[in-house]
Amino acid sequence: MAVSESAGLVLWRQGLEDVEVLVGHMGGPFWSRKDARAWTIPKGEVETLPADDDAPARTEALYDAALRETTEELGVLPPSAPGPDGAPEPDVELGTVRNKRGKRVTAWARHVPDGWDLPDPGRPASNTFTLEWPPRSGRLQEFPELDRTRWCGLDEARALVVAAQEELLTRLEAHLAG
Repeated sequence: MAVSESAGLVLWRQGLEDVEVLVGHMGGPFWSRKDARAWTIPKGEVETLPADDDAPARTEALYDAALRETTEELGVLPPSAPGPDGAPEPDVELGTVRNKRGKRVTAWARHVPDGWDLPDPGRPASNTFTLEWPPRSGRLQEFPELDRTRWCGLDEARALVVAAQEELLTRLEAHLAG
């Protein structure tokens, strides 16, 4: 079986007291009553692009997947904060982590403008997935991939996100410490 691969963005801003990151609570019935380890960065599966006249079928570039998936999960692609020269700051690659089932997650850090938030704060316009629920009921239901979001400090985020993503937050912290 092929190893699953995802890509996403760790969105961060300067809060009143410290750096804040945006985390999303995973949607659906399996996560509805969980809080710790039930949050994630905005991310999703890397797609296989179909063949066309110019190229054979190929895997989507990881950075392109990160941008697409962040947009799908939040309903908007957050802007990059302006750098000292006024141009948008470049995203910083944080590398790849692997979860306990072997899935790889590659992420980039994006500094969003301080004070920036989703158009409807805390309520992402997330894409959905279909699941038979309750199990063996024959009823298909739609659930959001992310049912809510929040900004929190790095330490709080580490306690909320799935375990493998803690390392991405540690890498962000190291990058910011310079």
